[in-house]
Amino acid sequence: MTRRRPADLRGALAALDLMPGELVRVREEVPARFGVSSHYAKWAGTPAPPPTAPGPAVLFEQVTPEAGRARAVLMGLYGTRRRAAALLGARPAELPYRLLDAVAAPVAPVRAADEGRWARTAYPPDLTALPVPVLTDEDAGPYLTLGAVLATDPETGVRNLSIHRMCVQGPDLLTIWMVPGRDLELAYQAALRAGRTLPVAIHLGLGPAVLLASCCPTSLVPTGMDELAVAGALAGAPIELLPCRTVDAEYIAHAEYVLEGELLPDRLPENPAGAAATPEFLGYQGRAHPSLPTIRVTGVSARRGAILQAVSGPGHEQSVLLGFGMEAAVLGRLRRYGAPIRAVHCHTAGGGQLMVVLQWEPKQSSADDQVVRNASQTVLEDFRMAKLVVSVDEDVDLESDQDLWWAMTTRLQADRDLVVLPDREGFPLDPTQSAEYSPALSADGRTAKAVFDCTVPYAQRHRFRRARFTEVPQPPAPPTPAGPRLR
Repeated sequence: MTRRRPADLRGALAALDLMPGELVRVREEVPARFGVSSHYAKWAGTPAPPPTAPGPAVLFEQVTPEAGRARAVLMGLYGTRRRAAALLGARPAELPYRLLDAVAAPVAPVRAADEGRWARTAYPPDLTALPVPVLTDEDAGPYLTLGAVLATDPETGVRNLSIHRMCVQGPDLLTIWMVPGRDLELAYQAALRAGRTLPVAIHLGLGPAVLLASCCPTSLVPTGMDELAVAGALAGAPIELLPCRTVDAEYIAHAEYVLEGELLPDRLPENPAGAAATPEFLGYQGRAHPSLPTIRVTGVSARRGAILQAVSGPGHEQSVLLGFGMEAAVLGRLRRYGAPIRAVHCHTAGGGQLMVVLQWEPKQSSADDQVVRNASQTVLEDFRMAKLVVSVDEDVDLESDQDLWWAMTTRLQADRDLVVLPDREGFPLDPTQSAEYSPALSADGRTAKAVFDCTVPYAQRHRFRRARFTEVPQPPAPPTPAGPRLR
């Protein structure tokens, strides 16, 4: 796979064109309502419902919106860990280290020197003309599922770039779900305290470095650090910004679509007609919020032939995007503790958050048995989202589910290697994390956590040597006969 780092979404697609089987183009016309999701379902991967398996990125070249002409929609660009890492010039195991390096040495964004380089057309603020997918017949409406919101905190002056689910409520109106306590909500509350709205720019279709940086947790990119500076380090060049036309905000110059607007004090129900929102990343239908903040869209601009990027909710893509940042955060935390960690893999089965696989360096003494056990429990205590930790040795392939299950089957005895931490803070989108499911939990959003220690005890390591096939030297290839000499 290529090791180039594309600057924008077009560059990413050009890179995929050089990778056989990694990009499928659907040229026939499909509707935004149910058409995109039903075509893509077989490639989404778990937690999407079967039959499904991780597959290629899919560019739907003609998606018909509620009103207006057909436009392009991209799904699944980050649908496999290998493809996502390759777009940033790395292998999956390398990317968390790259993220840690980017956080340690950020590269600040800059004003775009040549506005014409990213030629754009301005449109009236009509969201019904955009090919925003509707995934299921229960959904509250069309959702922006990879809308990256850029805003500046009016009190601190710090930018924040983060992805939020936004439901189209009218031609120029969105509801937005912000995770409580995260940076965008803090900036919104600061604006409300000042009696103002919060100007925002919503981006649909960004380069790989920017999109991955926008998905990093605060445990990796703390409040006060600009995600765009992390993206610049990851991309190997500063991210270019331009001023919005209709609000006092900035936007990322290379974005396919930019929706300018204001986060208002007004609130609306997410789904006035029912209880469902849109499918969540753990695979279950989401519940609509009774009251959410709204965004008034004041302007829309797009590049020529713009591509609207979306994600299916449950599936490998969202899990991959969430997982790499979580891996870097866990890796950094364990390294600060001095634990002998080799690699971290946040498995897609847990949405890239709930299931963490830890690979350890070879143990040096029997004391390392307890070091590994203690450090594994530390991850569960320090990271609220982590529910299961699976610890394995250096000879296990983290990218192979077969190898992980083999290690769990042959290197674990439940009565000694399974550690349960009861009634810890958890994540309520997992339906088992409720008092209704388990009376042992003190409240909804609490959970029992578990360590599966599949590492070999140091004193018994000689009993667990994996068989290795003996390699036979291959005979050298015969020389290629010389062709006729041209005169």
